Amino acid sequence: MRDEGTFKVVNCILTVASRRVSGRVVEPAAAMIDSQIVKMTESSGVSGYDVGKKVKGNMRHISVDTQGNLLCAKLHNTNIQDHDGTSGVIEDTLNSFPTVARCFADSGCSADKLQGAISNPDASPRIEIVRRPQQATGFVVVAKHWAVERTFVWLGRCRRLAKDWENTILSSEDWCLIAAIRSATRYIANVLKTQQEF
Repeated sequence: MRDEGTFKVVNCILTVASRRVSGRVVEPAAAMIDSQIVKMTESSGVSGYDVGKKVKGNMRHISVDTQGNLLCAKLHNTNIQDHDGTSGVIEDTLNSFPTVARCFADSGCSADKLQGAISNPDASPRIEIVRRPQQATGFVVVAKHWAVERTFVWLGRCRRLAKDWENTILSSEDWCLIAAIRSATRYIANVLKTQQEF
């Protein structure tokens, strides 16, 4: 676990605690990775422009475990390619949770490009691309990928994350961690309360 910031340390501890009260192995073995475009405000510091979606803002990359606990959050300009942003998330995730052996990413990423973008490919986990079923029409739950989408919804409940209000990237990342800490704390408290009642 890296000792770079209080919020990261607290989030790592609560992730382990959340997994323990759920009866899971405390160290995650798999991570799901995805990105989300966050619109910026006039006070935002760093921003980019996504030509495809015609949105001015930033790209929020996160990794979560199979339970939905936030493992890592990184913010990038929207003009950075998905595999470039995702490789940094994988490395940060491994620094905090070296037990992660498999990473699942969506079809916007290429496993080969991700593997090539990681600074130490020998120590990297096995990367698997999760694809939407070809015959599917309309909304469909994509296996394994739904956990990271659900975490984006949880983070979205923090109004501070509805848009990028921050002047610095570090501040934006910290607010993601604060929202994750709040969510994990509530989950642990609810599980312990339920266990005490029975």
